[in-house]
Order: sequence, then structure tokens, then C-alpha cells
Amino acid sequence: MHNISVVVCTKNEGARIDDCLQSVLMNNPSEIIVVDGMSADDTAERARKYADKVIVSKAGSLCADRQVGIDNASCEFIAMIDADHRLEKGSLLALVNDLHELDLDMVQSQLRMYQVKGFWDKAEDEMWQLNHNHVGEKEMIGTAPAIYKKEIFQQVRFEPETTPTIDDTDFIYRLKRDTNFKIGVGRATVMQHHFSSFHDYYKKFMWYGYGDGEFCRKHPSRALSMIYHLAIRYSFIYPIKALVKGKFNASLFCCIQGLVRIAGLLKYFLFSGRSAT
Repeated sequence: MHNISVVVCTKNEGARIDDCLQSVLMNNPSEIIVVDGMSADDTAERARKYADKVIVSKAGSLCADRQVGIDNASCEFIAMIDADHRLEKGSLLALVNDLHELDLDMVQSQLRMYQVKGFWDKAEDEMWQLNHNHVGEKEMIGTAPAIYKKEIFQQVRFEPETTPTIDDTDFIYRLKRDTNFKIGVGRATVMQHHFSSFHDYYKKFMWYGYGDGEFCRKHPSRALSMIYHLAIRYSFIYPIKALVKGKFNASLFCCIQGLVRIAGLLKYFLFSGRSAT
């Protein structure tokens, strides 16, 4: 795949990085750049077997590490992939085709679970089908797995308002607020490999909640909208919608995610924005 740089940001992903990068290599990108956030395990060493460049970053956040990768990318298109993503052969080409066919500047893939082993795997898979896997232009999407036209980053960068926790909401908000670029969800599907215990999901939801708190602190005019999104949409509207569509696992998943993220947001403000653990 000519003119595609793949950027993979990692931290302590020794258990998942090999499968991720092997799936990326199947797509023959022009270059693979791994930005490792000072892993305590062998993530960086493993990544060197596959990547064209491995950068050990001391920037201190996923947000800043994404920008490090972008600054080192040389191609017309940049695919942002995380260590828990698994591409199929042709996934990168499908994402580029989505950019052109849907006339967008950034496209996030649809999502499916890599392995469905229990309740939480099935619940998240149902949730994506309910709320995310719908093709077309959107106001809000995630930053990965996604493909970008590099020209986006001439106007909006990840680093000007770096946060210690999460970047997706802030970056996409600034992208939509400050530019005319169009974003959306495409037809391509990327699988996601999560560790599927309740404890893992609880930690993830709490981490999201800290990110929501950071977003509200930086953009106070959007705070009420964010609280409504978590306390009403996620905790009540989405669960009811899931029940109506027969997606019973997703109903509980959305409700718990909304409540835990609200708790994380409140914890963020109570503890003056200290990083989530």
C-alpha cells in the first residue's frame, strides 16, 4: 500500500503487539511507526521486529504520542492503529476507498470483537452495532482505528492541549470546531482484541471518565452536553434502545459505562485532575 503510514502507539502491550503488527504487515503499508510510551515490559523490543521506526517517547500521554508518530510519518495518508486492533488483509485499502467514496477527510472503521468469549465481549460487540457501525458523515468519532489525510494535521494537532489521559473527544471536537474537514464511519471493519473481564472494562470506563473530565475542564461550555451524554444517553436512552432491538447485553453494557464514566468524571474534579490509575 503506497502512501500510507501506519502509526501505532503503545504502552505495556507486550502481550498484544505481535499480533497487531503482523496484521498491519499483511496490508503492506509504506511504513510502520511505533511510538512506545516508556513501557515497563518488552513492547518496544517486540515492535522492532516489524516496524520501520520505533520511537520511545517521554511525552507522558497517549495524546502527545499520537502527535510524535504523525510528525515522523511521511505519507499522504496516516492510519492510526492501536495495539488491540487486528486488521484483515485489505483493511487499509478499504479505509482509503471509504475516504474517497464517502468524500471524507478522516474515516474511522466499523468495529467488531476479535474474540467473543463471554458476556462482556458480546455486550461490547452489540454496543458497536447499536451505536457505531453506521456508515456516513458524523459529528463525533474515535481517533483509532482510523485513516486520515495528512493535511488535517496542518490545521489541528494532538499536542496543543495535551492531556494526561485520553485524546479522542478533545481532538475531534477541535477538528470539527476549527476546520471544514469532514469525518465519518466507513464500511471497512477492524477487529478489536480486549481482555474481557469486568475489572478490565471498569478500569477502561473509569479512564474514559477521567478523559471526559479533562474535556469538560478545557471546554466548560460543553460540560452540560457531556454530562447529559453520559448520565442520560448512555445510562438510560441507549439501554432502552438496546432492549427494543433485542440487544440485552448491550443494554447493561451502556448503562454501566455511563454510570462509571460519570463516576470517573466526578473523581477527576474531586482529585484536581490527577491521572487515572
